[in-house]
Amino acid sequence: MIPSDDILRDIFRRTRVIACVGASPRPERPSHYVSEFLRARGYRVIPVNPGQAGATLFGERVVARLSEIDAPVDMVDIFRRSEQVLPVVEEALESLPGLKTVWMQIGVRNPEAAALAQARGVTEVQDRCPKVELPRLFGSMSLAQIRSQVA
Repeated sequence: MIPSDDILRDIFRRTRVIACVGASPRPERPSHYVSEFLRARGYRVIPVNPGQAGATLFGERVVARLSEIDAPVDMVDIFRRSEQVLPVVEEALESLPGLKTVWMQIGVRNPEAAALAQARGVTEVQDRCPKVELPRLFGSMSLAQIRSQVA
């Protein structure tokens, strides 16, 4: 399913906490600058990277796995290869109650993972980037302005 602009707007409005799977401390990596962008817009970004576990990134402690997150997560933003997405989505659905969105970055598509998310009532987005979609849909609005905007 290709989400409509209305669905994407709804995702950004209802999201507060994003788990970034594949978060990198290297500023030149997409997972880093996309997460920094989201944080600057007002979202809480929890980095997930086993090689960086325990470090601090985006003002948060890096966790090794999604199951280590002890806060409600609204969206999982996945920076992994397409063939590595299914186990990430399985873990997210198992360990993150209240998860609303599974987001796969540009170039990342996994129909099986998408179908699993849909079957659990979780919105899935494939082959898109929130750093592209947010400004396209909302300009330079902050998260507070996005949430207050009438649909």
